[in-house]
Amino acid sequence: MQVVRYHNGTLATDGCPFAPAPSVVTVGSYDGVHMGHRKIIARMQESAREQGWRSVVVTFDPHPRKVVKDGEGVPGLLTLPEEKERLLGELGIDILFVISFDEEFARRSSEWFIDELLVAVIGARRMVIGYDHGFGSGRKGSRDTLKAMAERDGFTVEVVEEVRLQSQHFSSTRIRSLLSEGRVREANLFLGASYMVSGEVVHGRALGRKLGFPTVNLALSSQEKLLPKSGVYASLVEVDGVERVAMMNIGQRPTLDDGRPVTIEAHILGHEGDLYGRNLVFRLLERLRDEERFPSLEALRAQLEEDKKMMEKFRK
Repeated sequence: MQVVRYHNGTLATDGCPFAPAPSVVTVGSYDGVHMGHRKIIARMQESAREQGWRSVVVTFDPHPRKVVKDGEGVPGLLTLPEEKERLLGELGIDILFVISFDEEFARRSSEWFIDELLVAVIGARRMVIGYDHGFGSGRKGSRDTLKAMAERDGFTVEVVEEVRLQSQHFSSTRIRSLLSEGRVREANLFLGASYMVSGEVVHGRALGRKLGFPTVNLALSSQEKLLPKSGVYASLVEVDGVERVAMMNIGQRPTLDDGRPVTIEAHILGHEGDLYGRNLVFRLLERLRDEERFPSLEALRAQLEEDKKMMEKFRK
């Protein structure tokens, strides 16, 4: 997958040249890259293969709501930019086209966006959109607007209708609600993948090591990331090409830290060695239990041993 970044008329690539070429394009924030998004992207890829054209996902950084609403009421992000890039790369698209979304870009009309960017810069010949798609300033551009412009500009539009899971609508809002309740397994069904928590391994207080459960402490690249309900989670993480299970604690560590700010730490089963400065991606599988305040370190150690036994079912 080639990544192209666009800012006020300037293109930055990952070293490979980029020029307009026949493409099937889809546009959206794609926060979470959930099952509804995946249906649209899969159809876009299928169409691109049928025509022998490129498949292009056009998305935005930062999330448009952060700019058009002055950051007020912006929900926590299900995917940070690097996580979204990873997920889209795993889907096998040809090009990820990331638009730097600022106030100037927000004022652009839907006509400008289609004519000057999608068609002229990328080479869109077909657009695949969701049933509720809106674009341009104030999301005033509807699918009817798009189809009218398609007739004028010589590209086609395909609308992917709504998909549901057990009669429930796929939406980022629904997934955020499930995560806030700690219902990770259900959230993962809507996502079509395990929820990601990623960041740089930083130094902690080394208290886990004293308990016989050394942990990696994770620093997120942005505080905009939505964290699930505090608690202990089963997760998977790849270290040096080996996938391992890990016990992750998200919360305030009441037994050790007495209510300090939320921390993210994980004990990676079977791993030994220094991981400081490394960027790790954890994929959450299941919430094991609430975070608790234990009467002693021995009681905490005993509970960690029980948690470790529960992790055996996640080993492949």
